Amino acid sequence: MTTRSPAPGPAAVTVTWDGANARRLARQHLHPDAAAASPFAEPGDAVAAMLGAHTQVLSAAELSVGLRGDGMTRTDVRTALWTGRTLVKTFGPRGTVHLLPAADLPLWTGALSAVPTGPNPFPENARMTPDQVEEVVAAVGDALTGAELTIGELSDEVVARTGPWAGDLVMPGFQAMWPRWRQVLHLAGHRGALAYAPDRGRKATYTNPGCTPLPGAGALQALIERYLYAYGPATPAHFARWLAAPKRWAAEQFAAQAASGAIEEVTFEEDGPAWVVGGDTDFPDAPVRGVRLLPYFDAFAVASAPRERLFPGAAWERALGGGQAGNFPVLLVDGVVAGVWHQRRSGRRIAVTVEPLKPLTGARLRDLEGQVERVAAIMEGTAELTVGPVTVGPHA
Repeated sequence: MTTRSPAPGPAAVTVTWDGANARRLARQHLHPDAAAASPFAEPGDAVAAMLGAHTQVLSAAELSVGLRGDGMTRTDVRTALWTGRTLVKTFGPRGTVHLLPAADLPLWTGALSAVPTGPNPFPENARMTPDQVEEVVAAVGDALTGAELTIGELSDEVVARTGPWAGDLVMPGFQAMWPRWRQVLHLAGHRGALAYAPDRGRKATYTNPGCTPLPGAGALQALIERYLYAYGPATPAHFARWLAAPKRWAAEQFAAQAASGAIEEVTFEEDGPAWVVGGDTDFPDAPVRGVRLLPYFDAFAVASAPRERLFPGAAWERALGGGQAGNFPVLLVDGVVAGVWHQRRSGRRIAVTVEPLKPLTGARLRDLEGQVERVAAIMEGTAELTVGPVTVGPHA
């Protein structure tokens, strides 16, 4: 519910957790009340609303997008990615692999390129100078223009364009040492010089998406406004964690936008000052009711804050692992995490097991059955539901 402080002085908006959570779910098109928001018709529209779909595991991203769509399936998402090219698979927030709308790629690359980096985490013998970083990014972009290369092929091209130093095996990788240049792979994505292309057999390939980043200042302003529209009210610290950016820098960005009137301050219950897009202060009065299933690293579970309100009580340990959102697919009951779930696929058969933190009522179980059927439809299979034992501790 939205309330306003009495005079004297300017009216101050106070936002409740229930109101904020309901609006976030509605804008994500995840609100159980069908009247709250109509589903998205195109994968790109769903991905834009959620500010990127984490896609380290492509099937999880396909489900995240499909859950926000109107009859959307995993084939629709793959078609948008590899055929229609309305989606791009690249390095997004936090340097992790995301699906992003192709139309928004100039904005994303402009904003992500402008985010300051923290201290260099690599040993001194593995580091690159600023000039070497720029040389490698340019080499990556040149090598991938009009080409689709595996990481090995790309490495050969980068070393040939820069020098043997770029190929020094000084980067710890998965049971191997990687060449020096690999430490800026995600930066090349943030600069718009690299994105994923279709797999070649079991190997990932990369290409140059031909993107020219927007100027950083304007792109950052637009990204902050989109973030607050989707996940506000939020604080600079919430934004910094979502983006993996320095907190002080985020606070400076918010202060500049507040001074211009682009964003405005509200009171977010006992959490204190937070921000929304200027004038965007209407929130639902009714709390969320109903059941939803969200996959690994769903954007709503990762970005919503404060995290302890979305993962209350035992959900903090069972579904959050003490702080890392996304490690478990989650069961939402009345808008908050109330359990975990997992699936095992064999052909078209999808065995879904849901482990609630508290016993579900008959109405909730019927609602859950409908959600499992929807998951199966998106993933183009047939599902069988098992409601496992109530779990209240860490996963065994």
